[in-house]
Amino acid sequence: MTTPTTEPTDPGKESLIEYPSLFPIKVMGEKVDGFVHAMTAIAAQFDPSFDASTVELRESKGGKYLGITLPITATSREQLDELYRTLSTHPMVKMAL
Repeated sequence: MTTPTTEPTDPGKESLIEYPSLFPIKVMGEKVDGFVHAMTAIAAQFDPSFDASTVELRESKGGKYLGITLPITATSREQLDELYRTLSTHPMVKMAL
């Protein structure tokens, strides 16, 4: 009797992303001092090659909120999952996409 060498894949967990690839993470929060720095510091934790000069900022119409696009190099689904978890639980973040 032989055992299979590969485990069946879960279709719900298959990735449409090829790794490594440049991947934009969008984060939204109130426009407060330290928000951009905090988000770029988290991005750098998960992507040592992260370049803060590539960050895009978009202010809301009323100026109360700020959208930040963080282009990171995605190397695995686990990395992205942990990055989203870290961002979405940060007290300054209202939403991470």
